[in-house]
Amino acid sequence: MMRAGSRAVKALAGISRALPGQIQKARALRNSPSAFQNVRPLSKVSLWPFSAQPRDFSLPNESWSPEMRKAYDQYNALCEVGSEGGEGETEGDEGETKGSEVKRGPWRKLPSYNRTLKYVKGGTYLSKMIQSQARLFTRSVKEQGSAFEYVVFLNKQEKRCVCVFQSGHLLEGPPGHVHGGAIATMIDSVTGTLAGYLSGPVMTANLNINYRNPIPLGSVVLIHSALDRVEGRKTFVTCRVTSTDESKLHTEATVLFLSVNLGNFFGA
Repeated sequence: MMRAGSRAVKALAGISRALPGQIQKARALRNSPSAFQNVRPLSKVSLWPFSAQPRDFSLPNESWSPEMRKAYDQYNALCEVGSEGGEGETEGDEGETKGSEVKRGPWRKLPSYNRTLKYVKGGTYLSKMIQSQARLFTRSVKEQGSAFEYVVFLNKQEKRCVCVFQSGHLLEGPPGHVHGGAIATMIDSVTGTLAGYLSGPVMTANLNINYRNPIPLGSVVLIHSALDRVEGRKTFVTCRVTSTDESKLHTEATVLFLSVNLGNFFGA
């Protein structure tokens, strides 16, 4: 009992001798300018599981074939056709020109994201779990080049758009060719994009497709969509799927869209 007591006294004495030194080290660490350099401020910690600046899936990636990239560059060049006001220095990421104004072409490249429910709070029929996990069907596969690779260019003046589409290996239907349902998906998506920009929120009412020639798996095609007419709530759009040089017709379609109240999508 006496020995145990003496050991406890020695231990307490050792702690008391070490404590001042530890306190000094803690104070030095606290006052060091690099003490908390790796600690992120709370204001910069994302409380939302998705990026505030979503990734644009319509930009070129390594899976794009030379033919896909060539078609992309061709239409992307039509989005800006030069500058007005003379030459000048360029600055910034947007390529703005000092002393001159960039002249926009008739075309516009549309960004494409993997969600349509981003930041939507409500919905009588949609739980928060469903909203947080929902993904746009054509952007639901993470592996680049394996499914739908596409970019849409809109010409609002001419009321038409063109989609450059490259099919991945997961879209096979007939041996070595694209599944008809995948083609229908792209037609519905592209024509719906055009109708939405021209008529506001719409839903597909009728999709009529004629398959002319099968599309080889992995190939690149152009999906041409144009406004036919508008009758009240009805928007009629025509569509052609061709080879990139437009010498071969793969598919034709006509689509009817109905204008809807945006609240209808969320159970309002």
